[in-house]
Amino acid sequence: MSYGRVTIPGEENYYNETMAVARRWKADAIRDCDGTKLDDELKQSELKIYNAYFPTRAQNQFIREHMEECPQIYLMSKRTLATRSKLTIAFMDEYYQKQLVPNYHDDPAKYWEVIDRTDGTVVPKENWSLDQEENCVTISDAALFHEYTVSFLAYIIWDPVEMYNHLTNDWGDKEHEIPFDALQPHSQEFILKTMKEWLQDNPEIDVVRFTTFFYQFTLVFNQYGKEKFVDWFGYGASVSPRMLKRFEKKYGYAMRAEDFVDEGYYNSAFRVPSASLKKYMDLVQDFVTGMVRELTDLVHESGKEAMMFLGDQWIGTEPYGKYAQRMNLDAVVGSVGDGTTLRMISDIPNVKYTEGRFLPYFFPDTFYEGNDPSIEARANWVQARRAILRSPIERMGYGGYLSLADKFPKFVDTVAEITEEFRGIHDNMQGTRAYCGLKVAILNHWGKLRTWQAFTVAHALYCKEAYSYYGILESLSGMNVEVEFISFDDVLENGIDESIDVIINAGAAGTAFSGGDIWSQTRLSEILTAWVMNGGGLIGVGEPSAVDFQGRFFQLASILGVDEERGFSISTDKYFKTMSDRHFITDGIEYFDFGETVNSVYALDEATEILEYSNDEVHLAARAVGAGRTVYIAGLPFSFSNARLLMRSLYFAAHKEEEMLNGYSENINCEASLYPDVSKYCIVNNSDEQQETKVHFGGQVINLTLQPYESIWGDMNVGIN
Repeated sequence: MSYGRVTIPGEENYYNETMAVARRWKADAIRDCDGTKLDDELKQSELKIYNAYFPTRAQNQFIREHMEECPQIYLMSKRTLATRSKLTIAFMDEYYQKQLVPNYHDDPAKYWEVIDRTDGTVVPKENWSLDQEENCVTISDAALFHEYTVSFLAYIIWDPVEMYNHLTNDWGDKEHEIPFDALQPHSQEFILKTMKEWLQDNPEIDVVRFTTFFYQFTLVFNQYGKEKFVDWFGYGASVSPRMLKRFEKKYGYAMRAEDFVDEGYYNSAFRVPSASLKKYMDLVQDFVTGMVRELTDLVHESGKEAMMFLGDQWIGTEPYGKYAQRMNLDAVVGSVGDGTTLRMISDIPNVKYTEGRFLPYFFPDTFYEGNDPSIEARANWVQARRAILRSPIERMGYGGYLSLADKFPKFVDTVAEITEEFRGIHDNMQGTRAYCGLKVAILNHWGKLRTWQAFTVAHALYCKEAYSYYGILESLSGMNVEVEFISFDDVLENGIDESIDVIINAGAAGTAFSGGDIWSQTRLSEILTAWVMNGGGLIGVGEPSAVDFQGRFFQLASILGVDEERGFSISTDKYFKTMSDRHFITDGIEYFDFGETVNSVYALDEATEILEYSNDEVHLAARAVGAGRTVYIAGLPFSFSNARLLMRSLYFAAHKEEEMLNGYSENINCEASLYPDVSKYCIVNNSDEQQETKVHFGGQVINLTLQPYESIWGDMNVGIN
């Protein structure tokens, strides 16, 4: 097998052991991590050297002289009930005061808001007063039994990621790293000056690994030092009076505190984005990518590569956004939690290569006596492998304290097997792409900007309200289909691209993913309905096209063939409950799992083929509409059975049932990928048990036995290698 494509973490006073692991894993690069450093001996090794670089933290001597240039965020106090006309709200009570302090530097009367949350009105400035010593606001004329909140600006005085690592690893009295805002004049000058000096002082570094740039995703801790609110896509920590003035100058009106606080939802990615938020995000992206380019130009002038970590202070970089190419990055690296997050990294355009940081992280919360971290490593790899076989990252690696991982020989051996298999994938694929039988588009408010990022709460973490939709992306990440992400605005402005075979609209009602009120724009329903009737395929999952409007909840009910009972039409009988005996979609599917599911969905008429009916409701249905087809699924958490269910649904909706058999394993625990340009196929066993399967491709059928987690490569013309 070949050598390289692997980056390992290093640390001081661990040279011999580090090089032994590097040889074991055939690594060709080494990196430092938050809390570790590479000593000179490691930097002089034959390995390519990555050095983490933090443009807006780890410079406390500078920022202590300019604390007014710390990043800021709008926060909302707890809701407080008025039982007397005079109401005092201690607005910092629920926040961690080692992380956050109120901004009294910029006029609170101008930038803060006190809101009656019972009726939504803003309390006039003359009716509230501020006690800066006690961090309290007092309302002088509160309406009895109304709830009130204070929306206030706060400085972020402890970098949230360094804070998390500090608390997780018990770094004790290590100085807290204070972040600073790249938009502010002193900070901007300091960032550029320091970058130039650092590049001159570190000639041995090959790759500058920006970790990351300027604005942290929204990560706020409560009064107990525990995570209170996290939004991996949140722009809340990019706000400042200076940025607000830029917005007002560009767009001609001022944003309010409420535009950021958003009734306490903080513009979560699940919320339908307002026009002002989208404009604000564009403003931040324009600034961030422009300044990133200044840094990458300096890096390139020094003869080094510029790599961005897709995490931490990544807000505004938006690798799928319209300004991304401007940054001129050489590479992007990101954390691989599953197949979806791998595709989020591997599909990024406009870079020379992509790299994945695999789990587990070498921290003591995983590497402790009695635990077996090789189990997580194998599970993480198997789930990511599906996506790699479709769209590979060029490199892989790990992070944390190597000295911890080195104490677990089984883990070291497991990673050696994983890295060898990773290189083998590249050796066999030879830079070609896997065969795709059809093209699928995911339709939501975010479109291309959130490619492989829909339904995400925090990076690849389970969420009860989202996993039944996130499973769609995870299934698609390793499927033999091409995937793109389109927005409602795209459809309204440009129609539907003729190359698309199937559109998926999925999500809970009212979210940015289902669509919310935009479905009351009849033009959207007209376009989708006409497209399906002319031969397109549509799959709705959960509550697609859902908004109460003109007696329907699903605005595409007429083509989906189902609607959801909301309690308004329970007096109307629903007669259509008979399941179809057999259908292409369900062939070979032994059990169904619709996750949290959607209750009270019913068929409109006999033209709807009911494929699963239980609890007196429809969970799976199909319908022919003109020349097109639709499928309804009540929820789709990830499993290999559900991945198969979605695959069969897609090929059915696209009228491409025969094409599905080109690269098809009859055993759902195994999957096949084809590489026509090099006449090869790959069959993988995703389970921890031996599996037997029949695999179809190119009119052939082969019988295979695969050991647990095994992958087998073969020549499409002559059989198995």
